[in-house]
Amino acid sequence: MSFWDYFLWAVFPYLCLTIFVVGHIYRYNTDQFGWSAQSSEFLEKRQLKWGSLLFHWGIVFVFFGHVAGILVPKVVYDTMGITPHMYHMVAFSAGGVAGLATVIGGFLFFLRRSGTKRIRNTGNMNALFTLVILGAVVLVGFSATVGYTATGGDFDYRASIGPWFRSLLYLSPKPGLMVGVPFGFQLHVFLAFLLFAIWPFTRLVHVWSLPLEYLRRKYIIYRKMNPDQVRKEAE
Repeated sequence: MSFWDYFLWAVFPYLCLTIFVVGHIYRYNTDQFGWSAQSSEFLEKRQLKWGSLLFHWGIVFVFFGHVAGILVPKVVYDTMGITPHMYHMVAFSAGGVAGLATVIGGFLFFLRRSGTKRIRNTGNMNALFTLVILGAVVLVGFSATVGYTATGGDFDYRASIGPWFRSLLYLSPKPGLMVGVPFGFQLHVFLAFLLFAIWPFTRLVHVWSLPLEYLRRKYIIYRKMNPDQVRKEAE
């Protein structure tokens, strides 16, 4: 195992996660007014509607797919009687649909931000750079998984990437597990940790600001008033 293998798979992840945590604390304490998605819906709505639906629903299922494939040990599926063939069929079909939705949604976001003049003129390079990195993570992961499976590859990330990632959480990294992983998967992991490092300094922080209070808030009722009623209210 070379120096770069050790750095990439034992040092770099912790650097990125440290920046992720400290960066969020710093951003929250210094820029609470900028802690938002900086919506541009009033500038363009049609592409945003479909891009947002496809991307956000797709990324939710992709996230849970990663949890099931990386955080859950392979022995759990073996105990449940789920064979590798069954697992990969579900992962390929369901994960492929979710990944495709995420890719299409992200592509619509990119077209909207780069092709709509009003958004391009009012936007900034930070937003575009974030979108490019996020798109690269999703696209590389999607193409690596689908492409490798479609060509008959027998690589099982549950036996290498999964144990490696869990070893990071146990604070006992095992970088050797990543040495023989196909390049596409290595690139996906590298870009994902790079995304974690820049996350606190982008609009992605809005992920942690879910409006959960809306679930228990009473409905707001709007009533249409005719001009006479408006005049009387004003008086």
